[in-house]
Amino acid sequence: MSISVFILLAGLFLSYSNGANDNFKGVATLFGSGASNYKRALYWATFTTFLGSLAALFLSKGLVAVFSGKGLVPNSVTEMPLFLFSVGLGSAFTVYLATLTGFPISTTHALVGGLIGAGLAVGQNIQIEKLWNIYLLPLLFSPIISLILTRAFYPLFQSLRKACGINGQTCFCINGKEEIVEVTPAGAAILKSSGLTLTIDQVSVCQTRYMGTLLGFSAQNVLDRLHYLSAGAVSFARGLNDTPKIAALMIGAQIFGINNAILWVGSLMVLGGLLNARKVAQTMSKKITPMNHGQGFTANLISAILVTMASFFSFPVSTTHVTCGAIFGIGMVSQKADWKVVRNILISWLITLPVAAVLSGAILLLIK
Repeated sequence: MSISVFILLAGLFLSYSNGANDNFKGVATLFGSGASNYKRALYWATFTTFLGSLAALFLSKGLVAVFSGKGLVPNSVTEMPLFLFSVGLGSAFTVYLATLTGFPISTTHALVGGLIGAGLAVGQNIQIEKLWNIYLLPLLFSPIISLILTRAFYPLFQSLRKACGINGQTCFCINGKEEIVEVTPAGAAILKSSGLTLTIDQVSVCQTRYMGTLLGFSAQNVLDRLHYLSAGAVSFARGLNDTPKIAALMIGAQIFGINNAILWVGSLMVLGGLLNARKVAQTMSKKITPMNHGQGFTANLISAILVTMASFFSFPVSTTHVTCGAIFGIGMVSQKADWKVVRNILISWLITLPVAAVLSGAILLLIK
């Protein structure tokens, strides 16, 4: 069997793993804030991610060149079939293992680690300056920038909301079977005069909603639609940014042209997201920090802008790092972040690159 077939399978496995680990990240705030259930958020993420992959046919071809590895290792090495296979398979195993354990890691980090490990395994020096300037700097600073911007803009959006006369409305939920709440006439009068409404419902649907109107429309309905649009924008930007990175493997092996490679990668990303996204979804949506609609919208808006800009300028940022950075920022603002979970995610980020490097290098040496 030709080595090209194995490179194709490795690339498809990496695409599937990427979709499983990354697809839900754009809509994590929808699920986390209660604006959507899991399935509806997943379908929205799948649709918008695939649109981003299709857009990559026209807008993100510069990232194909960046992730070919040229300049990081000698150009002759980047055309070696064994090198490409080892990079693809080592990166795929790294991302898939993280998916099984529920850790949101960066496929970009895994690919960079794979390029380094396979490059060292064939006895080539790594161009440290290019590694730092082209790959590591964007990966290092993008979550920090995302966190800072989210912390800065959420209070501004909150002040703007209050200036428009839109206030939060928290429902009071009582969980239990056949519980009866009696409201005395005196209690009813207090509720009426204070403008509060008592709602009895399950805890899972108890959330903060917004009272008031914006341009004649219900403020809550406007925010819900903006939240969906911002989540779709993050997923679109992720498809735009990640698809060319993986397609570079197939293009380097001359299996497909750039258009066919991007279509194959986008399709397997969709499949991985639909079948294997739930564990990472729970981590991103529920475990880092609780959030309301406004906080989720802010995190998505910042993430979408940063990832889209990075795609246009061919910066290899990680959507994972950007979206997590924004959610970390929300947790800092609300002071409700679970820092143990945040710490474990940061550790998983630190070990992603070396794990992928070791796996890719080991695969190359074993086959060689």
